[in-house]
Amino acid sequence: MKMLSRRHLLALAGLLAIGAPFGAGAADAYPTKPIKIIVGYSAGGAVDLIARSVGQRMATILGQPIIVENKPGAGTNIAVKALIASPPDGYTLMLAANALAVNPTLFQPAPYDLERDVTPVSLVARVPVVAAVREDSEWRTLQQLVSAAKAKPGTLSVATPGNGSTPHLAMELFQHTAGVSLRHVPYKGGAPAITDVIGGHVDVVAVNALEASPLAKAGKLRVLALMSPERAAVLPGVPTVAESGYPGFEASVWYGFVAPAGLPKPVLTKLHEAVQKALESPEVRDQLAAAGGVPLPGATERFDKLLKSDAVRYGKLIREAGIKPD
Repeated sequence: MKMLSRRHLLALAGLLAIGAPFGAGAADAYPTKPIKIIVGYSAGGAVDLIARSVGQRMATILGQPIIVENKPGAGTNIAVKALIASPPDGYTLMLAANALAVNPTLFQPAPYDLERDVTPVSLVARVPVVAAVREDSEWRTLQQLVSAAKAKPGTLSVATPGNGSTPHLAMELFQHTAGVSLRHVPYKGGAPAITDVIGGHVDVVAVNALEASPLAKAGKLRVLALMSPERAAVLPGVPTVAESGYPGFEASVWYGFVAPAGLPKPVLTKLHEAVQKALESPEVRDQLAAAGGVPLPGATERFDKLLKSDAVRYGKLIREAGIKPD
């Protein structure tokens, strides 16, 4: 017989675990050792902060330490591959963002298959993408920016954290909706993009609210609109894109826990319940609110549906706009 690959052995183990003796007794015992949360971004960023906040509360609920391991690089593909290579036993999770749904289209050949390689566990939170200009900009509203862009097609520039990032895709969607054309300037992260907008080198920046709000409060950035469906307490008085004349528009950064494919159902249930309880914690809610985040409790099926719909929505946009990774 041919030797089975590690992936085949892991998948087989997962199937056996689902169908047999991983019953109530084993589920009751889980977890019996520390759990690892992989983060595909550097320490100190939005995903890292949320992973540590929610993970700390989950550790108390599950009775085991939770360790956050940062594996940045390749647009989070390094982290996803580390997750996929892990045993589907509930001891390795990943706090993923929109890139999880985007990358199978953005990168070719596809680095992974969502349905084959990943088990959605639970959504955690949503953070708005914002469109902002420097504080002394002549544009005080989103409509003024749109009018200027229509008067000079392709001349105004927009900075984003990189090609294929959620803010980049959000701005591509907005340009399509508003009927404008902006010159895209990709950066290696939100901080340098913001710096160049403040310095007057780029006209507008699209980043998540966590990165923009401190500079808005410091009087260095003016946030024109939130791309979330509702306003954010961290940026009081800032309207949404929908309120600014584009009803139904929405583009946010979401975060959710995923596990390797083949995760036994009893373990999935226990992990999902732990996330839901963590999101009920006032401490976690306060920390999310400070980052501009809105908790997203709900069934695993809700997260699964979002993953699939975003893969379709952003996949179509990437193909039509010819977007390539950095």
